[in-house]
Amino acid sequence: MCQPPLTQGATVKRLNRLALLLVPVLTAVVAPPAKAAPGPVLKTLLSRELPEHPGKELLSITVEYPPGGSDPVHRHDAHAFVYVLEGSVVMGLRGGREVTLAKGQTFYEAPGDVHTVSRNASSTKPAKFLVVFLKDKGTDSVLPARGKREPVQ
Repeated sequence: MCQPPLTQGATVKRLNRLALLLVPVLTAVVAPPAKAAPGPVLKTLLSRELPEHPGKELLSITVEYPPGGSDPVHRHDAHAFVYVLEGSVVMGLRGGREVTLAKGQTFYEAPGDVHTVSRNASSTKPAKFLVVFLKDKGTDSVLPARGKREPVQ
């Protein structure tokens, strides 16, 4: 069966509908993927054996979060003492509530605590904090919540 030829107006309407259907598809293909916030920058300040406490050492690091930056869930087989130097951070341990810490405030993690939340509280300003670990000599200070060991660089 033969269809009558389309008028110019009908052809334009069909092309407009086709264009409307293709816009979301083309946008998804052409648009760049959203960038994840860059990870934290860790800097070792001091690593010192404690002769008065055989087998123990002190490690101090700074952690800098860019705006929106965070850490994955992790734990420390160490006592971790946190002091906020700049900006504000959100911290939380498994089984506890999240707390927002500003410059000059502190946070403590016991050996084996699972650090479920550690992030910059701001999406526009960086944050920086000092962490002092008291740990067994030669052990890694930052570990995944479970699984293989990952040392602080």
